[in-house]
Amino acid sequence: MVLSAVLVFLIELIARGSLQQTLDFFQQPFRPGWTTIVLFTLLLIGFDALFGRRHNGILFIAPLALLLAAIGHQKSLYLGDPLYPTDFLYSRQIIELAPLLVRERPMTAAFIVAGGLAAIILHVGLWRFWRRRFPAIRWRMRVARLAVVLPALAFFVSIMDFATFSWTRDRLQIIPIMWDQKENYASNGFAIAFALNVPMAKVKAPPSYEDDVLDAILPGPIGISMPADKPDIIVVMSESFWDPTLLPDTTITPDPMPNVRAMRSGSMFSPEFGGMTANVEFEALTGFSNAFLPYGSIPYQQYVRGPVPSLANFFRAEGYETTAIHPFEGWFWNREHVYNSFGFDRFLSVEKLPPMAWRGPLVSDEALTDEIIERADATERPFFTFAVSLQGHGPYEPNRYSDAKVTVNSAATYRTNQSIRSYAEGIADADRNLKRLMDWAEKRDRHTVIVFFGDHLPPLNQGYTETGFLKEPVPERREPPEALAQHRETPLVVWSNRTGPMKDVGSISPALIPLKLFKAAGIEHPYYTGFLGRVDASYDVIERHVLISPRGATPDWSQEKRIDPLINDFRLLQYDALFGKQRTVKRFFPNLPKPAGV
Repeated sequence: MVLSAVLVFLIELIARGSLQQTLDFFQQPFRPGWTTIVLFTLLLIGFDALFGRRHNGILFIAPLALLLAAIGHQKSLYLGDPLYPTDFLYSRQIIELAPLLVRERPMTAAFIVAGGLAAIILHVGLWRFWRRRFPAIRWRMRVARLAVVLPALAFFVSIMDFATFSWTRDRLQIIPIMWDQKENYASNGFAIAFALNVPMAKVKAPPSYEDDVLDAILPGPIGISMPADKPDIIVVMSESFWDPTLLPDTTITPDPMPNVRAMRSGSMFSPEFGGMTANVEFEALTGFSNAFLPYGSIPYQQYVRGPVPSLANFFRAEGYETTAIHPFEGWFWNREHVYNSFGFDRFLSVEKLPPMAWRGPLVSDEALTDEIIERADATERPFFTFAVSLQGHGPYEPNRYSDAKVTVNSAATYRTNQSIRSYAEGIADADRNLKRLMDWAEKRDRHTVIVFFGDHLPPLNQGYTETGFLKEPVPERREPPEALAQHRETPLVVWSNRTGPMKDVGSISPALIPLKLFKAAGIEHPYYTGFLGRVDASYDVIERHVLISPRGATPDWSQEKRIDPLINDFRLLQYDALFGKQRTVKRFFPNLPKPAGV
C-alpha cells in the first residue's frame, strides 16, 4: 500500500504538473485518490502473484502508469484535453508528425530521447537488482492472492460504466463528469478518469429513441431539387487557417489574407482547438454534430464502420464525379476507409497523387490548387471535390520558409516572433491560392461553387501567451460565449462564380456548412436544406457545452432535464443514421448509393 500511495502521488504530480494541485487532490479523506491507492494495491498484489515474487509487480505497473501520465500531461499542454483510451487509435498519426515536432523543438526532443533511454536503462537495472532481492511466493499463496484480487478488480471494472448508476461508485465519491473531461480528471484523478473513459466508444441510444418519435420527425417540405445545369462544387478545408492579425499588439505586413477578408461570408465555429481536424471534417461532410457523441471521441476512428449519409453520397447519386484530395498518407485519420463509407469515387492521398512541390516541410497549397484545377479541367461530368490542405499544419518552427515575404512585429521573444511569421507566411500562401482558384472559376461557363474554411485555430503555443491572446497555450473548453467565439472561429467563404460571396452567414458550426453550400448551389434536400434549415433558423452553433442562437447562449444544455425538441430531433436523426435501425434514412437521405470502394 505504501508503494501504491507513492506511485499514485507521482502519477497525479506528473499528469497535473502542479505540486499544489496534487496535494489538494489527496487532502480530502473521501476523494477518489484513496480509492485509487487501494486499486493500485490490488494490481500490485495481483502482479506479484503472477511474477511469483513479492514487490515485483511495481516494476511492471509503475513504468506503464507513469508513461501514460507523462503522455497525458503533454497532450493537455498541446491540445488542452487529457489523455483518453481512444487516443491510442491514432498513435500512428503522432509518430508520422514526429519530424515536425522535432524540427520545432529539437532540444526538447533530445531531452525526451535521452530521458527515455535513461529510464529504460534504470528500469533494466532495477529489474535485475530488485528481481532477486525479495522472497518467492509459494504457489498456494499466489492462488490465494489471485482469488482475492481478481474478483475485486472485476467488481471495480463493473462500476466504471458511467452511463449507469452505481451505488458503490457513488459512495466512493467517484462522480463521472463526462461532459467536462478536464474537471473529470481533476476530480477523479488520472487513473480513475482514464478508466471511466474506456466505455466511451459505446454510444447508447437517446432515451426517446422510439419508432413513433422517429416517425414524427419530418423532412423538409421539398424533396431533392437540383438545378438543370448542375453546379460544380469545390470544398477546401484549409489546415489551421485563421487570422493571425488578431494576436494583440502584433503587426503583420502585408496583410496575409486580403482575399479571404474581401470575400468572407462569416465564420466557422470549430468544435476543436489546435488539432483534431477529423472531427471538424466529420461535421462538414455529414451535417452531423460531435455535440451528440461522447466527449473526446473521434468518429473517423470509432464510429464510421459502414455507409454513412454524406455530401459525397448525395452528389454521387446525382451523377457527380466525387473526389477527395489530401496530400498525405491515406491511413491518416482512417480517411481511406471513411471516404469509402462516405461514398467518394476516389481518394487521392499522397500515394496516389503525382509528385507534388513542397513548401517548407510539407506539400504546398499551390501544388494542391494546381491538382484541383487540373482534375476539374479534365472532368466533363459535374464534380464534387473535397480537398484538405497540408502546408499550414503545425508546429510552426522559426524560419520554416527561407523566402518568407511577410514580416511580423510583436512583443514576443525573437523565436516566438519567427514562429508567428512562419504561420503567417503559410496563411498568405493559402489566401493567394484561394484567389487563384476563384480567378480560374470566374472564367468558366459552368456554375462553380467554392467553399473555403479553416478547421481550427493553429497550435501557436507561446505565440498566444507571449502576445497576450491567451493566458495558457490552450484555452479552456468551457468559456463564456464571447471567449469561445474568439478562440474557435475561423474564416468561412461561400462563393459562386455567378453570384459572388454569400454574405451575413454569421458564425456557424461546421455541421451547418452543407446547408450554406446547397443554398449557394440552388439545391434543395430533405435533410441538408430541409431539416438543417430548421436548425439554422433557431441555432447558429451546436456544441457539446453550449448552444448559441440569435437570442443568446444556452450553456450546459445537455445537462438540462428538458432539451429543445429540435435539438433532440437532431440527436435522434444522427443516432439513427450512425448507430440505430436507420428508420429515418430513406426519408431524409433518399437514393443513397452503395460505397464506391475508393
